[in-house]
Amino acid sequence: MKLAFSTLGVPGMPLSDVLRLASAHGFHGVELRAHPEEPVHPGLGRAERTAVAAQFEASGIEPLAVAGYTQVASPGPDEPVITELRELVDLAHDLGAGHVRVFPGADVGQPVEEADATAARRLGTAAEHAADAGVRILLETHDSHRRGADALRVLGLVGHRNAGALWDVMHTWLGGEQPSESFAALGPYLGYVQVKDIASADDTTPLPLGAGILPLTDCVDVLSRHNWDGWLCWEYEKRWYDAVRPLPDLLAEGHDHLGRLLNDSA
Repeated sequence: MKLAFSTLGVPGMPLSDVLRLASAHGFHGVELRAHPEEPVHPGLGRAERTAVAAQFEASGIEPLAVAGYTQVASPGPDEPVITELRELVDLAHDLGAGHVRVFPGADVGQPVEEADATAARRLGTAAEHAADAGVRILLETHDSHRRGADALRVLGLVGHRNAGALWDVMHTWLGGEQPSESFAALGPYLGYVQVKDIASADDTTPLPLGAGILPLTDCVDVLSRHNWDGWLCWEYEKRWYDAVRPLPDLLAEGHDHLGRLLNDSA
């Protein structure tokens, strides 16, 4: 499996520094948080996108994904959501990234069937554009659809190879799924896996990998047993927790921890 980390852990850091950290600590890729406060976002012009792609190519680090914030199950008209999806797909294509991350984002109290149908309709439409661009749109296990079983309901309705799943191991665990259950639901659709660690269900402050209670060993074991050979991406949510240790100080031990998990499961 290949290893990446998210720029959510180094908010606002220039891309050149991000790539240098990835290279120095043995990571193969970077997940790019696509928000206007970050160096890489859908508002970049053509020349800026070309420059970003060139930086990645020169570094030997892969742009794993453009991590957007579009909520595909949210109430309201389809067109603004589909427009956002297409913009994220275009950015990923221009940078050479293979994936776009999106959220479910259904409202509390929104009927499940309505939310699923809304998300599937929008993803199905955008997946056609993504296919032309050579990009997959990945629905993250998150918020209203935090379990693999929840994402499966939507993706089963979509039925398009360019619409897949992003397995956030914290959210499936918080949703009460065992890793084997999550993989059983997400395996046919799986784009990549986000790993992290926390102290408890009541305290999701990010911790160094291996210092918390998330079943990372079990997740890697189930992936290895099924010969899944994709990406593990460390999402250290420094952006939302100012007081936690800086990610650059943790990258070496985080890489080593993931390496041990992979070796032990081989």
